[in-house]
Amino acid sequence: MNPRLVTVDCDYVMPGLACAYLRVQGDEAAFVETNTAHAAPKLMDALAREGLAAEQVRWIVVTHVHLDHAGGTSALAKLCPNATVLAHPRAAKHLIDPAKLVASATQVYGADTFAKLYGTIEPIDAPRVRALDDGATFELGRSGDAATLRVLHTRGHANHHFVVHDPARDTVYTGDTFGLVYPHLQRAGRFAFPSTSPTEFDAAAARESIDRIVALGTRTVCPTHFGEVDRIEEIADQLRWWIDVSERAMRESATLDDGALEPAILAALEAAMEQALARRGLVADEDDRKLLPFDLALNAQGLAHVVRKARA
Repeated sequence: MNPRLVTVDCDYVMPGLACAYLRVQGDEAAFVETNTAHAAPKLMDALAREGLAAEQVRWIVVTHVHLDHAGGTSALAKLCPNATVLAHPRAAKHLIDPAKLVASATQVYGADTFAKLYGTIEPIDAPRVRALDDGATFELGRSGDAATLRVLHTRGHANHHFVVHDPARDTVYTGDTFGLVYPHLQRAGRFAFPSTSPTEFDAAAARESIDRIVALGTRTVCPTHFGEVDRIEEIADQLRWWIDVSERAMRESATLDDGALEPAILAALEAAMEQALARRGLVADEDDRKLLPFDLALNAQGLAHVVRKARA
């Protein structure tokens, strides 16, 4: 049976912002990314539309434990009793004991906003979580009709990040390693920019991870933000340009006092975004103006954190 792939819009904050992937091989299924607890019903609806039951989900895969990627893992695991959760070794421990993640996010957002965004995050029994080393493989589908998928550790956005190479579909599920490729911004050609959100952005590692994905030579990539896209080299070139911009913004703001640091970096990113839009012939519309400030502010926070850490 042909490998099937379904992109599920998790409707996180707004439509078209974050997705999860349902991968079907024969009579088995895997979810790649879980978004938040609020997305679990959407994922199960997608599974039902494919004619599969919850018991047929073999794997739940999360690229990293940032909550727009993995916040719904415990909720989805409850609904899929036979599924094993696959994660980076540094991420697996936070799925088994999410207390630090929950406490940190609750402190940032407040309890009410946290609940509204992410729902309830519970511990997952340790035997149901498997940590995968770099290059590890797992199979989906019955013997004779199985697809072999392979994980690659990809630092840069986060130290606990991996991507999943799926040769049967000729694609890679890239999490945040291969940038943000929002559907609405693709109306004048490919338009991508990286996520440098707090707290582990590493420019050199990000470049190496981008190169590693390109070297796989797949037809498409599947970023979590958002959907399967082609023209991989074009995306990679844009990401490399943005990493250069990010490094320059950090370097030029490094001597500023703490109160001026993040605003200066944000201003540099906003100017770069206007340049990137103009270069693509894109005129930002109302939807863009809702979407872009959120990511630019997060990216500025992440870059400012790198500067502060270097000062310490």
